[in-house]
Parts: sequence; structure tokens; C-alpha cells
Amino acid sequence: MRWIVDPLDGTVNYLYGLSDWAVSIAAEVAGQVVAGAVCVPLHRALFTATAGGGAWLRSGWRAGVQRLACTTGVALSDALVGTGFGYEAGRRAAQGQIVAAVVPRVRDIRRAGAAAVDLCSLAAGRLDAFYERGLHEWDVAAGGLIAREAGARVAGLHGRPASESMTIAAGPGLFAQLHDLLAGLDPERG
Repeated sequence: MRWIVDPLDGTVNYLYGLSDWAVSIAAEVAGQVVAGAVCVPLHRALFTATAGGGAWLRSGWRAGVQRLACTTGVALSDALVGTGFGYEAGRRAAQGQIVAAVVPRVRDIRRAGAAAVDLCSLAAGRLDAFYERGLHEWDVAAGGLIAREAGARVAGLHGRPASESMTIAAGPGLFAQLHDLLAGLDPERG
């Protein structure tokens, strides 16, 4: 068993007093993430999932638990899409070009600043899709499992797994549409 921990996903948000930051913990067995939890303290939200056991949200700490399901049947033109940007200026410039090409093709873009929170928002139906280049395994392990258990597909480009090169997440039909759009934009550059 291996633990994959991000003690502070959304560090810049935390430093600036913004609410979208989280603690992300995943358990991996034989190379597969089998359990994950993302706690977003200022939202009083705990997202959890186990492989094959669904994805869940406990909000308000004492409130009941809600089963999560990503949105389905959303066309790319109607999709609210989350993304993020790297720290290095050259990479951000390339990512800015990509997002400029994506914006006219979707409902709108959101940039919250914490990938684990974005993936949980996708799982809860608060975002329809998400993509980002430059994520590490600790950014995606728990949130990715939560999104998958809520019905989303989480992968990279051209059938590759989600990785630092590219992570895309959305419901199955929307995933293909976003994947094809991004693939034509060479998003792994920079």
C-alpha cells in the first residue's frame, strides 16, 4: 500500500485567503488508487470515494452524506469547463493560447486554483468538464478517483492515462468532445 498525499492543494489560494484549497489523501494498492478523500475546510466539505463504492460528499460536517454523479448529456457548447495554469511563465503563455481557443467553443471557463477541488466539483456536477497540463499524481489521485466513481472519465490524450502531460475529465460523451478539441490544439506544448 502507498499513500499519495497533498497536504495543501491550492497553496496560492491558501496564502491569499481564497477558499478553494484542500487536503487530498489517496490510498494506492498494487498501482491502483482504491480510496480517496478531499477535504475542503472553508467549504465544510469532505469528498470521498472507494474503488467500486461510488463517490460521496459530506457537507456542513454534521449534514448527511450525498452520493455524487457527474453531469451527463452535456454538449461541448453548453459545458462549464474548469482548468488551471502552471507556475512557469512560458507554460502559462501556451496554456493561455489553448484556453483562448477553448472559450468560444464552450459555455464558459472556470479557474479555481486547486485541481483536487476542481475534480470534486466535476464529480458533484458543479463543473461539466476539466482539463489541465502539469498536474502531479498527488493533484489527481484522490480527486480523480472521486470523479471516476461519480461517472466521469479521467484520462490523458489519445488513450494515455492522466499525467503531467495532460489530464482531461468529463462525463463519457463530453469527454470525447473535449478530448478532440484539445487534441487539435497541441495542449502538451510549453
